[in-house]
Amino acid sequence: MTKSALPRIAVTMGDPAGIGPETCLRLLNNPELAQVGVPVVFGDVGVLRRVSALLGIPFYAPILKPDTWTQGFAEVIQPSVLDLGLLAADDVVPGRVDARCGEAAFRSVIAAIEAALAGQVDAVATAPLNKEAMHLAGHNYPGHTEIFAERMRAARSCMMLTSPELTCSFVTVHVGYGEVPALLNVPRIVDVIELTAEAMQRIRGRAPRLAVCGLNPHAGEHGLFGQREEERFIAPAIAAARSKGIEVIGPLPPDTAFLASRRKQTDAFVCMYHDQGHIPLKALAFDSAINTTLGLPVIRTSVDHGTAFDIAWQGRANPNSLFEAVRLAAKLSAKEPATHR
Repeated sequence: MTKSALPRIAVTMGDPAGIGPETCLRLLNNPELAQVGVPVVFGDVGVLRRVSALLGIPFYAPILKPDTWTQGFAEVIQPSVLDLGLLAADDVVPGRVDARCGEAAFRSVIAAIEAALAGQVDAVATAPLNKEAMHLAGHNYPGHTEIFAERMRAARSCMMLTSPELTCSFVTVHVGYGEVPALLNVPRIVDVIELTAEAMQRIRGRAPRLAVCGLNPHAGEHGLFGQREEERFIAPAIAAARSKGIEVIGPLPPDTAFLASRRKQTDAFVCMYHDQGHIPLKALAFDSAINTTLGLPVIRTSVDHGTAFDIAWQGRANPNSLFEAVRLAAKLSAKEPATHR
């Protein structure tokens, strides 16, 4: 924890050509969030000023420079902006994929990671980046999760999406369906179950109840579908997690796992691949879900939506997911994690 009474949250601005600048401005103007944490937006003041003038969103937050930030970060006690000066505001065309914006978005993430590892912030919350723009800039990561895991040298990590309606974590994420079976193994599934249990313990304040989805239709139906992934990997992983004291059931048929009656009995679902959990989550909680990376040495949360280039800089962006990401980052960084290892 930093010296501030409230946790300090680095908030990356995301791709400057997307909705990140607008939602960050609205974050800085939210007095309720200033009561739970101290958000510091990592980005470009020029872009924020341009969006502020265009949309009429007030911009009065203190502006910090990287050198003064590293020398006196403990004195930052109110919502602020760390001006990284990564690109000229006039070069940004809202809604356009641009390598310069991809580079700026990537570098703001790296700056936030470095600040977190140095103890200057207690957690990181990320606005969306555009993968195409980032790849054009030469950074070929599938997304934020992989950047954080690599840069923070996490021995194990996974993505988790959480909302009041549904929480899902993922054994695999940004890979094609054909690659998923080869990536399943007992240790990996056990890791995700354990990470999920630890995170939900902190969120719920009690031992959670977990459910694990099968990979195949009908959870394989005793080998009728698939290559017996349920019997070879998923069921043994569940048994191993139970032996460590985790309350977990499965493998459940994916098509009925998320029914209302099951959701009422379950704190989180462990999913085998991206869309298995993303589809029900976005159908039930598109505006309130939060993305968090488990297993990192610091807390990292994120919005659960993209850059929304089609409405960028138009005053139409819903900032609620970013608000919730900051709230969760503050909550998680204020508690010590449980462990099953």
